[in-house]
Amino acid sequence: MSGRVSVAIIGVGAMGEALASGLLAAGWAPDEIALCVRRAERAEELSRLIGSPVTFDVAEAISGRDVVVVAVKPRDVAVVLETMAGGIRPGQTLLSLAAGVTTATYETGLGEVPVVRAMPNTPALVREGVTGIAAGRYATAQHLEAAKEVLGAVGTVKVMDEGLLNAVTAVSGTGPAYVFLMAEALTEAAMREGLPRDVAESFVNQTIRGAGHLLTDTTKSPAQLRYEVTSPGGTTAAAMHILEERGFRALVEDAVRAAAIRSGELGAAQEGGGGETS
Repeated sequence: MSGRVSVAIIGVGAMGEALASGLLAAGWAPDEIALCVRRAERAEELSRLIGSPVTFDVAEAISGRDVVVVAVKPRDVAVVLETMAGGIRPGQTLLSLAAGVTTATYETGLGEVPVVRAMPNTPALVREGVTGIAAGRYATAQHLEAAKEVLGAVGTVKVMDEGLLNAVTAVSGTGPAYVFLMAEALTEAAMREGLPRDVAESFVNQTIRGAGHLLTDTTKSPAQLRYEVTSPGGTTAAAMHILEERGFRALVEDAVRAAAIRSGELGAAQEGGGGETS
């Protein structure tokens, strides 16, 4: 037996698959991970790509597993709860990746189960994710450690109050889309300035990658890094003037606020028995 926790992943879309792949890369054996899906073609695909046992039966997938990861869409959580009723034992950790769905929703549906709510993001696909996690009413430090062990396979993990997770969803969960939209806009702008598409994409992608490393690999703040590239009267200053004049900061703040509100709405819909989706 290894010292690692065994894992069941219920709902293996992009995030569930990223987690499974990350666990394998971090040293988990295929048989230490059970996958549960709804479609036969997806089961065949995952058997080929991941090599872990795949089932259509939630009860079978979670039986004997230390950590049960719910990675379905928010609208599908209610159905998963029905199939799990009575199947989660106290020693297991239920780890929810469903955006906006509160730990109370699981506790209402399943009883006194240890729930850890998490909000990962898609850079988990390349083991560069960042995840905020929060303990439910019945989750102990041991359950949090189990969740951290699993999610740590695909990036960094930070424990926080559950009340902050809607903000995490709006910033890091949704954040990659903001960066991708910026990349699209920069690429299109570069092409309008005459660069061929392949050159534009290469320069934009590497610029974003490099800027990210400056943020994470140095101790300088974003403001300091921006000041260093912004010479008075220079090209960057001209660009910054336009962004500030057109309300770039306020636009980003409004986008994050809208995402946070939507995350709260998704959770409220589940608590009220609704089936609204994102």
